[in-house]
Amino acid sequence: MARRPIIAGNWKMNMTRAQAAQLITELKPLVADADAEVVICVPYTDIDTAVTLCKGSNIKVGAENVAWAEKGAFTGEISADMLLELGTEYVIIGHSERRQYFGETDASVNARLKTAIAKGLKPIVCVGETLEERESGKTDDVIETQVKGAFDGVSAEDAAKVVIAYEPVWAIGTGKTATSEQAEETIKAIRGVMAGLYGAAVADAVRIQYGGSMNPKNVKELMAQPDIDGGLIGGASLKAVDFSQVVNYKD
Repeated sequence: MARRPIIAGNWKMNMTRAQAAQLITELKPLVADADAEVVICVPYTDIDTAVTLCKGSNIKVGAENVAWAEKGAFTGEISADMLLELGTEYVIIGHSERRQYFGETDASVNARLKTAIAKGLKPIVCVGETLEERESGKTDDVIETQVKGAFDGVSAEDAAKVVIAYEPVWAIGTGKTATSEQAEETIKAIRGVMAGLYGAAVADAVRIQYGGSMNPKNVKELMAQPDIDGGLIGGASLKAVDFSQVVNYKD
């Protein structure tokens, strides 16, 4: 099955509205003819600006998290309805930094994922192991636990539409990058877990990104791997030229 590549920028806690406007204005013409699906996941305060500026372009806008609850006493959270009202299409769920710094668990990732699906947001669900887990040979076990936890109770029809991002925690913001072979091996394992849960058709349909410091220098090698369908881009997404080079990796 031909899976359309998806390159998504994760801005994290960066970019004021003015800075966002400048970056998007620079980015739009650079990616206008891209074969890959282009997404920018921006801070909540930038969503309105991003949606307005991306209207009519091929750039889709996402958020960096979503609450599992529809509304209520959840200080600091943001609901799916709030995101949808602004025109948000995608949402990142379970990013390693959410797990590391803010207590995100497989159970909360699952709850957020179910809410996002029910509300019509397109989720990008993150999984990945720490350096200690990789060095102790636990990568496949950790990945399997996280994938099964995230997708617990999710139907095959819905699962096929979810984007999964493999994020080796040890390669995020560290300058380290998994080799293309390491990335492919683990992403193939993720596809294997999905096949075990839902069958080959769903596993072949789901798009799986690599999220460990993909950049203009390594994108071609990574994207040449058969199971890698795109990237969840951190630092390189904050510069229009760098992000466009990742998006246009075929050129």
